[in-house]
Amino acid sequence: MPRSVPPPTWVIARRRAIGDRIRAARQEAKLTQEQTALRIGMDRATYNRIEQGHSAALIDSLILIADAIGVPLADLVREERPPPRDGREPPGPPGP
Repeated sequence: MPRSVPPPTWVIARRRAIGDRIRAARQEAKLTQEQTALRIGMDRATYNRIEQGHSAALIDSLILIADAIGVPLADLVREERPPPRDGREPPGPPGP
């Protein structure tokens, strides 16, 4: 079921960061978008939207991408520290 409300900006920013890590890993592996998309059975346009952060990737797609590029899935989604969020962030844990 498609979302009727767009995701908050902090979600889009994190999605783009994942796309940036995918692109960097793909380029390090000396693969084109077309080659990577073919390896996972996805059309290049859909793959491009994931790399650009314009499309939310299913976990299955991220697993396939990581395997096609030859990196652990964690390398594509790991964050040192999440970026700041806007006012639509979910509630965090209580303070000390």
